[in-house]
Amino acid sequence: MATSSESSLLERLAQSGAEGDADAWDAVAASTPREPTAKPANGGTDPKLSALLAKVSTIKKCNVVPTAKSVVHAEDSCGDGFVPIEPKTYLAAGLSESDVEALIFKLLLGRGDTAGRTIAEHIRLPFVLVDETLQRLKNEQLLVYRGSAPMNDYIYQLPDIGRERARRLAEHCSYFGAAPVALSDYLTSVTAQSLSTQHPTVEDLKAAFSDLLINERMLERLGPAINSGRGLFLFGAPGNGKTSIAERVTKAFGETIWLPRAIGIDGEILRLFDPMCHEEVPVDDGAGLLSQSRVDKRWVRIKRPTIVVGGELTMEALEVVFNTSTGISEAPLQLKSNCGTLVIDDFGRQRMTTDELLNRWIVPLEKRYDFLNLANGKKIQVPFDQLIIFSTNLEPRDLVDEAFLRRIPYKIEVTDPSESEFRQLFKIMCPKMGFEYNEEAIDHLLMHHYLEVERPFRNCQPRDLLLQVRNHCYYQGKERILTPESFDFAAENYFGVL
Repeated sequence: MATSSESSLLERLAQSGAEGDADAWDAVAASTPREPTAKPANGGTDPKLSALLAKVSTIKKCNVVPTAKSVVHAEDSCGDGFVPIEPKTYLAAGLSESDVEALIFKLLLGRGDTAGRTIAEHIRLPFVLVDETLQRLKNEQLLVYRGSAPMNDYIYQLPDIGRERARRLAEHCSYFGAAPVALSDYLTSVTAQSLSTQHPTVEDLKAAFSDLLINERMLERLGPAINSGRGLFLFGAPGNGKTSIAERVTKAFGETIWLPRAIGIDGEILRLFDPMCHEEVPVDDGAGLLSQSRVDKRWVRIKRPTIVVGGELTMEALEVVFNTSTGISEAPLQLKSNCGTLVIDDFGRQRMTTDELLNRWIVPLEKRYDFLNLANGKKIQVPFDQLIIFSTNLEPRDLVDEAFLRRIPYKIEVTDPSESEFRQLFKIMCPKMGFEYNEEAIDHLLMHHYLEVERPFRNCQPRDLLLQVRNHCYYQGKERILTPESFDFAAENYFGVL
């Protein structure tokens, strides 16, 4: 027979269902069947109780949530890769109750009357935790009920005393978005999702560059450079696809990573997730570890970032930017690109000199970590974990000194295509532009506009010339057909000053 405590646990489980009372499931999973004082008539233990305990123990082995931390590694989770798990306490989330109170006050100040569940959804914390805080603030008369809401909830409003407190908090920092993630949890996530743990193969590279015409020799040179996870120079004549190659490198690694929306560091808010740089990949609300109900919603799943910056790059973009009017800090580009790729396009043409950029990164490239200064004077060490690609039309040795070149171990020249590759590019691009490939017209183009004038081939030119022909056909109202005359017209426009 089950004891009174076992019966009580079973009653709680029956009332709450499979997911409702986590403490009850923990208690049953941790318990072991004791020897019965009086055996049933069949001579064994109660079969229903034994079966239930065995099932619960199996479930908890997979679904147990750490209480001392809010993130898990692959070895802790039921699936592959790093997954942030929803915290059960503020301590597990790396937050104090005062931190959550501040977010609630500023949210109500900015948005007005709001339901409790909406507050919890906005600051991305479990409602069961937020509801306790709301009830306590209500009892302290810092919040009041404005009305009732569905699912045993209330609409909350700030009284005068609460509004005054909210104003004082907003003067320091106006942020009231997702609750920040602890810096230590972010560091753990970068280590678990680092590029250094990824080793793309030949098949991975071919899949990543499937939409580009890349010869085998180029893939053989790119493969080791990408596997190094450190940095490389792509140099060569303009128009041969250096930027296109750099933008597709990230596809050779894992598809997605988890990123905190914001990081909290000693009361300072550092905003990390940037919709301009990061592409969110929503999580389906299904079963398993990646169910919406199990994932810490302060984190967002994104495609591995590929951030491209060109001539607009300044030194300010490489440091923490503090907004004095809002009290919110913005993460620098290298932090936003961690676990991904950072492409410095048109290297040597930035508004800052190459010496300034290289002096800023010469140590991070060597040590794989960086130091950032916060507005409160605190200096923090953060990972420098991305593949840096310098794309330039100039010779690397003309831009930087030997000390820096040593820290970029791979220098790959993107050469001009051969005549056969140039023809193959036309065969690939013609259907995409709505043309049927015409060998005679291509022969005329190559003979009169390339070979006779000794003009070099460029990878971008088949696409650009076909665009010229297509636009001319649109204007003339003609059917899209490639002819020698149409290429003469396109070449006259395209190569007018080249």
